[in-house]
Amino acid sequence: MDFFFLANLVITCGGTAALLTRKRFKIMKTISVLALVSGCLIGFADALARLMVPGNSTAAVDLMQISPLSFRMDTLSAFFLVTIYAVCGLSALYSFHYMDKPEKTLRTAVNTLFFSLLIVSMALVVTADNMLTFMLAWESMSLSSFFLVIYDYQSAENRKAGLLYIVFSQVGAMFILSGFGLIYGQTGSLALIAASLSDPLKTAVFVLCFVGFGSKAGIFPFHVWLPHAHPAAPSHISAVMSGVMIKTGIYGIVRIYSILDLHTALLGEIVVITGMVSGVLGVVYALGQHDLKRLLAYHSVENIGIILMGIGIGMIGVSAGQPVMAVLGFAGGLLHVLNHAIFKSLLFMGAGVVIQKTGTRSINALGGLMKQLPVTGITFLIGSLAISGLPPFNGFVSEFFIYMGSFRGVALNQTAMVMGVMTIVSLAIIGGLALACFSKVVGVVFQGEPRTQAAADVDEKGKTMLLPMVVLAAACGFIGVFPRFFVIMALKAVGAMELGYGRIPLEPFLQTTTHISQAAALFLVVLAVIMALRMLAYKGKTVTRSGTWGCGFTQPTVKMQYTGASYAASILAFFKPVAPLCEDHPPIKGRFPQKTHYHSHINDIAERYMGRAVVQPIRWLFDRLHWIQHGDIHLYIGYILAAIVVLLFFV
Repeated sequence: MDFFFLANLVITCGGTAALLTRKRFKIMKTISVLALVSGCLIGFADALARLMVPGNSTAAVDLMQISPLSFRMDTLSAFFLVTIYAVCGLSALYSFHYMDKPEKTLRTAVNTLFFSLLIVSMALVVTADNMLTFMLAWESMSLSSFFLVIYDYQSAENRKAGLLYIVFSQVGAMFILSGFGLIYGQTGSLALIAASLSDPLKTAVFVLCFVGFGSKAGIFPFHVWLPHAHPAAPSHISAVMSGVMIKTGIYGIVRIYSILDLHTALLGEIVVITGMVSGVLGVVYALGQHDLKRLLAYHSVENIGIILMGIGIGMIGVSAGQPVMAVLGFAGGLLHVLNHAIFKSLLFMGAGVVIQKTGTRSINALGGLMKQLPVTGITFLIGSLAISGLPPFNGFVSEFFIYMGSFRGVALNQTAMVMGVMTIVSLAIIGGLALACFSKVVGVVFQGEPRTQAAADVDEKGKTMLLPMVVLAAACGFIGVFPRFFVIMALKAVGAMELGYGRIPLEPFLQTTTHISQAAALFLVVLAVIMALRMLAYKGKTVTRSGTWGCGFTQPTVKMQYTGASYAASILAFFKPVAPLCEDHPPIKGRFPQKTHYHSHINDIAERYMGRAVVQPIRWLFDRLHWIQHGDIHLYIGYILAAIVVLLFFV
């Protein structure tokens, strides 16, 4: 694991160098970005090599001669490391021009430091080999990302987002710690080994850890922090948090399932049902958003739901003794981890360009940006097609595998059949709603005419922002058309779960997926050729422009275009019981009515009730305990001594 630690050392040095060179803004950015990108490249190459050559690598470091910090890299860890390093490296490159504010030199340097710590802590989470190592890395990840969320701490909204995030992070950590405590209480060891536990205890451990990891992953209803934190953070941080950080929760769920060695249908049913609820409600709430980054944040909830459905189908396949179903589910879920990291990072980067150039996150204030931001518009369109699960892009491949695994379940017993049918229906609903949502975003933001002056005069300067987006967009197409290598990567990761299966014949499914994607790619090529021929035919000819037929009305304005709210209104009306609409529209009265307005927003039922059930009680408790934090070092030392004395009675 020498190259793994070297990569993390280089990344940490890049973050530290940002603080040391903060007085020279351009030098600071250049050195730190080069170090972060270089470290990620080293880590990516090492993880990819270890993924393709199965085997375990271990390392240990003594922690004050009390307990070793143990690390182990198998193919499951390597798969997640490939995703982490790839997205973080591109995000670091993106940040070079995105964080171009010399007046905020110190804040930019601190942001870079915590960004480097976030990358390293995520890498340590997926390689931790005992409970102590895991929890230290997990807390480091949570704290570093908290400081990234409150980058713009002067905003009250951002401080609220940071508070929500840290509350749910710590509550989730308590659930994980409780699960680990049950394991330690039975085994007396900090090692992540739990096969000797009784089945009821294993179920309790899984449920506790599922809630804890699910809180970080953003599953419903523990996703409340997510639509607040992602818009608050800088866009390249949003790309990392949504693309890879929340996937550490998925890693934790898969790893604890593998450790417990409990192959019962109940666990799969819990995961599938949670995935269905998260997926459907996530995309419904996304459809009702007017803030571009909040909309993308809710799509993270949706895609976590898709991943969970794949993993749950895999678990049900294992419990039913159906190897093909199991491998299709797990491979589809893990491949969607990679695919979602690619297209969601692309979408957040595209949103970052739009927000930086226009100064607004409001979808209804934009329009016509495809003309001024062609690279951003085209790459965002590719990401939108990919996240909607359409061929020939990467989102289709992973979702198709989950579909195939679900169809396998339809032919089994009653429970597996019900779970399979519900997964198929949920995936179809999610795909249709996602397509509607992104047709709204692309149509309102990039098509039509600018709705405000902010969207009228923009440019596309900043090559280091555009290059990562082009790379990610190319990856969406390449994985979709040539999925074989990436499916093999997912299968290598599944192999680390030691399900006891040999080589599973997935070639027919892979061929079907490839043929569908290549047919769709051929259609796009033909369309591109037709457009090129049209341009050639009109070359050198005079092309005039005039208004379209307006049904007798000859003076249209930009206010007559569809808004995001009007476009989605009919769909959201169907989901009103779970997504109640709040409208602010004073009635028009009198012969000479005054100027009025219309505002609407969708209420997240989880946010409404989880805020009362979790956030408010915790804030009340902390307010009552505030007297403990008084700033006197002598009393702090006294607390430590008192804790040691109390512990002596139990040890």
